[in-house]
Amino acid sequence: MKRTITVTGTGSAKAAPDLVTLTLGVETRRETAGKAYDDAGKAASAVATALHEAGVAGVDMRTSGLNLRADVAWVEGQGQKVTAYVASTTLQVGIRTQADAPAAIAAAIAAGGDDIRINGIEQGFADTAPINAQAQEAAWQDALARAEQYAGLAGARLGAVRSISQQPVPGSPIPMGGLVRASFSAEALPVEAGESSVSASVTVEWELL
Repeated sequence: MKRTITVTGTGSAKAAPDLVTLTLGVETRRETAGKAYDDAGKAASAVATALHEAGVAGVDMRTSGLNLRADVAWVEGQGQKVTAYVASTTLQVGIRTQADAPAAIAAAIAAGGDDIRINGIEQGFADTAPINAQAQEAAWQDALARAEQYAGLAGARLGAVRSISQQPVPGSPIPMGGLVRASFSAEALPVEAGESSVSASVTVEWELL
């Protein structure tokens, strides 16, 4: 039976991100369910229009998470009573030009007014293939170096590769911001690109000679 060696290599690659993913929420609180629902629709439409005018394409916007609920409170002697109705929805927005992000975000906040929420912003890559390839190559080189070192310590050499198994590793986008309640006249704030990192891991089995 031939001797083998199995090692796992890891690697990463960094680059300036070229895609800003913005998660916006619209939330309205009104006296009736119909009013809350209608006003949420109007606010969401206004935000989408503002983003369109700021240069965001329709294919880069997606609505999800429509919700309508009653807010209740305990009233002494009366039990629980409905105090308001709350309608909410979420809009995910991809901004493909880094320099356009501050103005687009400011436009969305101005259009949404007191009903808009910023739930998060991440920076990443429109096409992840090139940076993934760099990370995978780095992981392979790491695995090869480890295998050669261990083989040398065992007085052997590496032979043919018997198996390769790529282990999925989540990327590392740059998270920015949190929940923001916008009740002010919005001005464009800078969105710094920085660098995003993508990692890869590979397990390789070699024959030993």
